[in-house]
Amino acid sequence: GVSVGEAPEAIARIAGHTACLLPEDRPRYLMGVGRPEDLLEAIAVGVDLFDCVMPTRNARNGTLFTRSGRINIKRREFAIDPRPVDESCRCEACRRFSRAYLRHLFLCGEILGARLNTLHNLTFYLELMRGAREAIAEGAYGDFAARVLAARAGEAPT
Repeated sequence: GVSVGEAPEAIARIAGHTACLLPEDRPRYLMGVGRPEDLLEAIAVGVDLFDCVMPTRNARNGTLFTRSGRINIKRREFAIDPRPVDESCRCEACRRFSRAYLRHLFLCGEILGARLNTLHNLTFYLELMRGAREAIAEGAYGDFAARVLAARAGEAPT
C-alpha cells in the first residue's frame, strides 16, 4: 500500500516498480490509492484491484468527482446553479437534482446530501473503471487514459 502522504509521482514510481514483481496469474492489489489519476497510472503498470475511502469520504465532505475534475459543492458559485454535477453522468443524483439543491442539502446537514454525493462519486468511479476495462479489452488503454486525464486537467481531448 501507498498514499499515506506520498506524492503522486512516488505512488506511480512505487506501483510501477512493484506491480511487475507480482505473479501475472494473480490479481495485483494496491491499497489506499484513490485519486482517479493515480488509479489510471496504476492500471497502466498492471494493477488490477484498489480500495480507498476517497470517493465516499470526499462525497461526505462535499467534494464531487466529474469527468472534468473535482468540484466542491459547498462553494457559493453553486448556490443557484441549475445544472447536474456532471452532465454526462447517469447517476440518480445527476439525473434528478441540481448542483444548487445538492449544495443546499449539504449546507443544512441533510443526510440526503451525503447520500446523493456518495451515489454520484461511486457512479463516477464505477464508470471510470468500466471504461478502463473496455479500453484494455480493445487494446486502447493508453488512448483512453490520455483522454480521461486531459479532460480532468481541463485540456481539449486529442
